[in-house]
Amino acid sequence: MPSITPLPRREVTDETMKFYFNFLFGPDRDPVEEPGTSTGTPGDWWSVFALSKDIFQHSVDGFKVYRSPERKLDPVLRELGQTRAGWLVGSQFVYSQHCKSLRGLGVADNKIAAVHCWPASDLFDAKERAVLGFTDCLATQDGRVPVEIMDRLKTFLTDVEILELTYITSLYIMHGIMSRALRTEFDDRPEPIVEVDAPEDFSATDFLAGSGSEQS
Repeated sequence: MPSITPLPRREVTDETMKFYFNFLFGPDRDPVEEPGTSTGTPGDWWSVFALSKDIFQHSVDGFKVYRSPERKLDPVLRELGQTRAGWLVGSQFVYSQHCKSLRGLGVADNKIAAVHCWPASDLFDAKERAVLGFTDCLATQDGRVPVEIMDRLKTFLTDVEILELTYITSLYIMHGIMSRALRTEFDDRPEPIVEVDAPEDFSATDFLAGSGSEQS
């Protein structure tokens, strides 16, 4: 379950919310009581964001913006950025969903599987590598982009396309962070970084004994 209480279907009164709930879950099913969507997610992102009418509206407006026919950016490049961003911020939800979007755009499975290790892969062309390198700067350097990467990106994309790539990728960095924080969808999972139990006969006082670390 998410970290905050999702809104039950019976309390959804906003028409925009009703439209999306009907589209995703059918006219009667409450995803809080009967989770599940066609992509295999629980669907609790929608019921959590439904807690705030204007935040819900702002979010779905964002989805419309990045899928608008007005966009100039190649959808494959867009989805590469979103998929890579999901992996970098540790959001299994964003990463998994946009792997599916890449597949829907005809990207091969082996290439999708290589997004997480793209610097070591020969499957990406120069334009895709520029996009992925730029994405890494957005997601891991808080937008600090070396001039060399920006100059390289400009050899492939127009200023409008770079703006779209920056906006959409940053939007999904935010979505990934929010999903992890609120434990929605596939981000409701155990913390992966935990102490691993030592053997029963291990004594903490013996840790590193004899290694020379106690010598000055």
